Amino acid sequence: MEIKHKENNQRGMFYIENNKGLIAELTYYKNSGNILTIDHTEVKRELENQGIGSSLVERSVEYARENNLKIDPLCPFAEVKFDENESYQDVRAS
Repeated sequence: MEIKHKENNQRGMFYIENNKGLIAELTYYKNSGNILTIDHTEVKRELENQGIGSSLVERSVEYARENNLKIDPLCPFAEVKFDENESYQDVRAS
């Protein structure tokens, strides 16, 4: 599954779609100081528990690293993933 990305001035999203439309999304907004706040992660119910949401969080971490950004995982799902993955701590906003 291809993870796509789109962004405007203040908001952005990583998402996956299929022939029926959007199946998963992670949305964020940019704060001053180059911090991305992940505010929502959602996967269609029939596709839950397949690691799709985790893949979206992982892609957001890669994006933060590529662009010298930090992430505030406000969304409960993203927060759990950050707590579970020690390797994400380099991009976690303090």
